[in-house]
Amino acid sequence: MDILKYQSDFLSYLDSKKIVREPKNLYQPIDYILQIGGKRIRPILTLIAADIFSGDYKKAMPAALAVEVFHNFTLVHDDIMDDAPLRRGNQTVHEKWNINTGILSGDAMLILAYQYFENYEPIVFQKLAKLFSKTALEVCDGQQLDVDFETRNDVTIDEYIQMITLKTSVLVAAALKMGAIVANASEEQAQYLYNYGLNLGIAFQLQDDYLDTYGNPETFGKQIGGDIIENKKTYLYLKAFEIANTADKEKLSALYNKNQKNISEKISTVSSIFTKNNIPYFTHELIEYYTNKAFESLAFLNINEAGKKGLRLFGENLMSRKV
Repeated sequence: MDILKYQSDFLSYLDSKKIVREPKNLYQPIDYILQIGGKRIRPILTLIAADIFSGDYKKAMPAALAVEVFHNFTLVHDDIMDDAPLRRGNQTVHEKWNINTGILSGDAMLILAYQYFENYEPIVFQKLAKLFSKTALEVCDGQQLDVDFETRNDVTIDEYIQMITLKTSVLVAAALKMGAIVANASEEQAQYLYNYGLNLGIAFQLQDDYLDTYGNPETFGKQIGGDIIENKKTYLYLKAFEIANTADKEKLSALYNKNQKNISEKISTVSSIFTKNNIPYFTHELIEYYTNKAFESLAFLNINEAGKKGLRLFGENLMSRKV
């Protein structure tokens, strides 16, 4: 399982499908967001899945591109909703162009993503489109819950896990299952791989939440403390609110329920409360729990040991990332 090879070949494929046509103001932002980097985790997972079930990952390239285009579409619209200035260390689309362009270019990306499935025979196309439609709607459900949580003061940790499952991990899981579908794996085997991705996706988002507060701004690629600025009830906040003393709870509640003029002071105060209450430890403990839960699904996959080892290694590397 050569991750660098998958990544290199996918980037070559992405370049060969470069979308710049008239009207340029619609397609240039699409090309921009697709070219400014990113970890390319989801399309790589699609290629991995196709490879371990068929030995031919290249036939999964159109499906991998569909996943990557859809993922970036969600980022363009999320950044508008969050009023985020940076994505992968670069200006967000709505900052570089404008909000209307971000909305319309994002819409076009969603439609383009579906078009890539047209490269497959009808039965495979049908399976991919069905999974994709289900996943896209779940991502929207998760995004709405995320927005709702910003103004709620009674969000539970279980509700938060459900939200990130919908907003983030279903797409990770679907990316893997799409590769299995392209490789003509059985529904049962494709579902075991989906379950692996679902739990890995939860762990991935929890790691993202951790890095949002404790990451290195030079490598993380997004504004550090963005979740705190946006009053997002992440696991870090919810766990702190569960175990902190009354004074810390009151401070957190006050900071998350009013517009703070001094943003850097807000980030500093909140992160110090997190640190004081050992939240980094609890977060890493939960990340490890979901990573191990993902690995449990590997036992049911009818693939060689090298494939299982590769999937385990991929998960371990994902959880130790700094970006």
